[in-house]
Amino acid sequence: MSETVLVTESPRAAGRIYLDKQSPEPYQALVGTADAVRATAAEAGLDRILVELVNLRVSQLNGCAFCLDVHTRAALRAGETTRRLGVLPAWRDTELFTARERAALALAEATTHPADALAQERAYEEAGAVLDDAEISAVIWVAIAINAFNRVSILSKHPVRETSAR
Repeated sequence: MSETVLVTESPRAAGRIYLDKQSPEPYQALVGTADAVRATAAEAGLDRILVELVNLRVSQLNGCAFCLDVHTRAALRAGETTRRLGVLPAWRDTELFTARERAALALAEATTHPADALAQERAYEEAGAVLDDAEISAVIWVAIAINAFNRVSILSKHPVRETSAR
């Protein structure tokens, strides 16, 4: 899920249309969906760090620099460590992530690459051992929402710039 970040430049930059500026109503609907997903995740008991790990892993898989920037900063604000963020692409090869986090990351990957039916089955099986139905649903909705924001940012070529706010 993305923080509500509207790019403040013209609707066209770097040869692309900023979809959020060109068509603000669908973008605001997507922001509303993200707000509902965030509430669902909180109600299911998913902590902010787990949600941000899902956001980051999906954004890594999709190659969305803008969302990686936004959610890295959000994860750090939530208390995530730089060590775990650094090894997130290789989460399967470390012992730094809990069983819940590993299950959520597997579900996020399966949601991002739905054509891999075997990975989906394994992810559901692993998730069912450590997450309840509300948590499984919330993780999948988080992954769906960030996938949508990734597409908006990638296709708009939202820039990542150095700012004094970092």
